[in-house]
Amino acid sequence: MLSDYLIVHKSILPEYYEKVLECRRLMESGKIREVSQAVRQVGISRSTYYKYKDYLFEPSDLTGSRKAVFSMMLDHEPGVLSALLSCISGTGASVLTITQSLPIHSKASVTISIDITGLDGTIEAFSQKLALIPGLDNLRLLAIE
Repeated sequence: MLSDYLIVHKSILPEYYEKVLECRRLMESGKIREVSQAVRQVGISRSTYYKYKDYLFEPSDLTGSRKAVFSMMLDHEPGVLSALLSCISGTGASVLTITQSLPIHSKASVTISIDITGLDGTIEAFSQKLALIPGLDNLRLLAIE
């Protein structure tokens, strides 16, 4: 999974990448609630924001903080969340937060933040291991620091 990413100095990137990140910061801070207002404030189109928002990340601290945020869909069946948590703890990582929606059509959306400081192996291998859990679909790495 990490083999899909590059670390690039922002001086060589188009200006709108920085504006997409700025838009996301405004939304996450709660200062602005609607995408249309945020994109208008930073000076980009909604289509530019939506095209790049899931592909641009910025490090919050370059000192080596080790956290990752994943989103996924879990089947609403006994033991699926337990298997996820067991898998995480079995790799040396630990759960920081879990946010789970109510199941709709037998699927629940889950966002989980994980402390990966003690992770045995790479984040890519960890992601692949999580993706093999029966009942877990659409695993996405949202952020890493």
